[in-house]
Amino acid sequence: MKKILIVGFGDVARRLVTRYAGQADFIGMIRRPGRAAELRALGVTPCIGDLDALITLKRLPRVDGVLHFAPPPNTGRTDPRTAHLLHALARRGKPGALVYVSTSGVYGDCGGNWVSETRTVAPVNARAVRRVDAERQLRAWGEALRVQVSILRAPGIYAADRLPLERIRRGTPALIAKDDSYTNHIHADDLARLAWAALFRGRAQRIYHAVDAHPLKMGDWFDSCADAFDLPRPPRVDRAEAEKVLSEALLSFLRESRQLSNTRTTHELRLKYRYPTSHDLLREIGPAYRDEHQPGEHQPGEPEPGEPEPGQISLF
Repeated sequence: MKKILIVGFGDVARRLVTRYAGQADFIGMIRRPGRAAELRALGVTPCIGDLDALITLKRLPRVDGVLHFAPPPNTGRTDPRTAHLLHALARRGKPGALVYVSTSGVYGDCGGNWVSETRTVAPVNARAVRRVDAERQLRAWGEALRVQVSILRAPGIYAADRLPLERIRRGTPALIAKDDSYTNHIHADDLARLAWAALFRGRAQRIYHAVDAHPLKMGDWFDSCADAFDLPRPPRVDRAEAEKVLSEALLSFLRESRQLSNTRTTHELRLKYRYPTSHDLLREIGPAYRDEHQPGEHQPGEPEPGEPEPGQISLF
């Protein structure tokens, strides 16, 4: 049975090992020894290591494949964590394949146009600049050592417990249609399945878009969530007003608009999405929610979200 190392053990990693239990020997890298029991309960062998401290990676096990979900640091323009990981992997004996989950933010603003994997990256913010550096390191390392490296560029991740319901309840405004930006989506379960498929079917030094085939303008996404849960739709404002009332973190996403094609992903990784569109999840869980919360009953607060994926947003 193949040994698979997972670096950055969060929500998507948990979904992956649960779905593919028994199909590999999973080893999960964690920084805190206190999480070891959590991993063992999932059938995962814990491995203590800190990507910020190369010396802690000396005992990294020799493995057949690597799933790299760890984010870069929060500062700087490079990703030393990926550099440390690749150095340690090379010392222990190269794996056969490595999959890295990056971000679609590497493209910057594309004016709402359709984007394929061949588009030149143009990162705008520091987060995306660090991701581009990680991608370049990984592809060069893969070419030099002849390791199959696949890079999944993922957008915001959603799931039943990763929806913008609290934002909607607060009445945070969305942009009017003519000013709005396109956003792309991937369900956390499908991202886990894509990572697994890329490990065994991905082509060497290949970029894939880890997205469904249904980009939406951001305000339409919020409206769909509000409708599914019988909540008032967010008010709409123009871009000038949004610059006054929305946080800088949210505005940074609204300033970028793109529609990602997943043609290469579906053709080469041959994955049938569990949630081909975000509406599929809303149709699945919305009716059950409405049945449980009849008019006049207290509406609960936002469910506690799953652990954020590396460098990804949960669609606010």
